[in-house]
Amino acid sequence: MKFTFDRNSMINEISIAQEIISTKSNVSILSNVMFIAQDNTLTIKATDIKVNFETKIPVNIEEEGSTTVFCDKFLGILTGLDEGEIEFVLQQKDNQTIALIRHTTKKIKFQLKCTSQDKFPEFPVAENVPFFEVPAKEIKKMISQTSFAVSADETRYFMNGVYFEKKDNKLVLVATDGRRLAYASKEFAEGISDFPSAIVHPKVLNIVAKHASDEGNVSIAVVDKMIFFRFSNYELSSTLIDGQFPNYMRVIPETQLYNFKVTKSELVESLKRTAIMVDKKAGRIFFNICPGVLKLTSQESDNGDAEVEIPCEYAGDEFTIAMNYRYIEEPLKVITSDKIKFEFSGEMKAVTLLPEPAEEYFHIIMPMQMA
Repeated sequence: MKFTFDRNSMINEISIAQEIISTKSNVSILSNVMFIAQDNTLTIKATDIKVNFETKIPVNIEEEGSTTVFCDKFLGILTGLDEGEIEFVLQQKDNQTIALIRHTTKKIKFQLKCTSQDKFPEFPVAENVPFFEVPAKEIKKMISQTSFAVSADETRYFMNGVYFEKKDNKLVLVATDGRRLAYASKEFAEGISDFPSAIVHPKVLNIVAKHASDEGNVSIAVVDKMIFFRFSNYELSSTLIDGQFPNYMRVIPETQLYNFKVTKSELVESLKRTAIMVDKKAGRIFFNICPGVLKLTSQESDNGDAEVEIPCEYAGDEFTIAMNYRYIEEPLKVITSDKIKFEFSGEMKAVTLLPEPAEEYFHIIMPMQMA
């Protein structure tokens, strides 16, 4: 096996593979990336068993073949080499397979032990699978609005992913951890195929959101307890999370009695300041709403407290609502509007956080006890 490649192009692909690979696995082959050199194309594969990644890049092949290399070390070697053409050659040395990796114009070379691809897991094949296409920019936005809200509690595994469903010709994504819920929906002019509802690992979604270009489409298919994504020269697949997702519609208020609006930048800065004195474990912060003023306060503690006032658009009765500041902070990181709207019906009723003007996504936050 012998081929040459562009160092920068390879770094781009191996960096994504490294995001996939499990660093905690006891199966050493899962720490490796697989290479298949054939027809002047290098196929690169990586997996953590749950999420699979495959890409193809053009290379100059002198001798075809396949192997696996330790991904982390290979990426370190690439970053240690100067830009330009790099040669990869498999050699046998002391009954071991070694990859000789060297710069074609400079006297820099590395040797890296290789492992046979025989034990590398087989990937599911997406043949005769009903894909549908959605604009990359839109699916990336929907992922960013929801994936952070999944539960980290592995005993509630059915909430460890983002729920995908087709509803009224719309693609709907929902995530919840039981105390907050993130919802995004979109109807696409081209339409989407019917597919079984699915709970999707956030890891594969975050890779799609990070690496798909804003231009073009992402192809999606859900079949046989798997989800597939295709974009650019990438193909990702992931097992689905088995289980029954909660009936999220019961959490979403049909109507809210009150609302107030604030400038996003002022709210973000106020949260930062108030959070300095918040008990990080409890995360409780108080929103006191009265006509024209929103007052944020931390809970009194042995270390002291904080209080910040900002203007708001509100003309109703005074209310105080206790909420986890992280449940406010995290949606604000992905909402791009200049104004934020809060809708509520009482001090212990679900609060709706959404952009102003409204878009096709929102966030539901359950209040905390006042003390």
